[in-house]
Amino acid sequence: MSIEDLESIAQAMVAPGKGIIAIDESTTTIAKRFKAVGIENTEEHRRAYREMLLTSPKLSEHISGAILYDETLRQSAADGRSLVQVMNDAGIIPGIKVDKGAHPLAGCPGEKVTEGLDGLRARLDEYVRMGAKFAKWRAVIAITETTPSSTCIEANCHALARYAALCQEAGLVPMVEPEVLMDGDHDLDVCYEVTEATLRSLFGALYEHNVMLEGAILKASMVVSGAGCPEQADVDDVADATVRCLKATVPALLPGIVFLSGGQSDERATAHLNAMNRLGPHPWPLSFSYGRAMQQAALKLWADDMKGNYAAAQATVAERARDNGRAALGQWEGS
Repeated sequence: MSIEDLESIAQAMVAPGKGIIAIDESTTTIAKRFKAVGIENTEEHRRAYREMLLTSPKLSEHISGAILYDETLRQSAADGRSLVQVMNDAGIIPGIKVDKGAHPLAGCPGEKVTEGLDGLRARLDEYVRMGAKFAKWRAVIAITETTPSSTCIEANCHALARYAALCQEAGLVPMVEPEVLMDGDHDLDVCYEVTEATLRSLFGALYEHNVMLEGAILKASMVVSGAGCPEQADVDDVADATVRCLKATVPALLPGIVFLSGGQSDERATAHLNAMNRLGPHPWPLSFSYGRAMQQAALKLWADDMKGNYAAAQATVAERARDNGRAALGQWEGS
């Protein structure tokens, strides 16, 4: 696939008023979500839940693509169509999570590095054959009194760059996700410093590995106060700090930036995105790639009565997509 093809896919992923729904929770992670609402974690329940999300009426009006887990990419809907075909028929771009999770980083106590590069080339080739158009790799950067170390930042950004280069070689748009975690009692300024250092390292590594930025997407965390910080920055301060940090570090050549919700409430994640876009115009589209902030309300409804609440759960997903789609244009007026 040519760079022009990758660029076209990347641009479609951040089309005006559209974003990405992340339904790529690992089997272990979705087990926790299911347990919280009283659902048994079986393959059929996982398949049925994700089919409910992906077949929500009018979803593609505000959702350009969906990030899937390996299991989901291989599953089919109740009508016999593969879930990839369901997405293609709806005009939703299929994506795939390809990392193997964060593991302890040797020599750096308390820090983690994302693994999954071994055998990645072959896995990417298979995912392309199965219909995936983009991929995602998540790194996690934790803030404490002693972390992150420069070693942790550089190791994760190096892995992100190697992953991105392999994706483009295979014909997939790489979504690079260096998440600065909200955990901790740090303030907004500390989050800004760590996010800036991480993004500078990331784009340096992408350059060194000959990654073509016009065929890639950044999935970024917002610059926010730590969850345990006694003074929480307000929506406008978060928007201003995040935009300033991105403008200081992210090349204008990038087709777009999508944000993770990172543990924020549904409405707060939407409000932050909306406020950022009202500060525009920006060098790149600012959109969303939310998981919990897109799904949580729908999961609770679906869990109460899988069949009886099916339409209501889907309507909730479509409503969240609409609200975030408006926020991606700076046009959300609140719930």
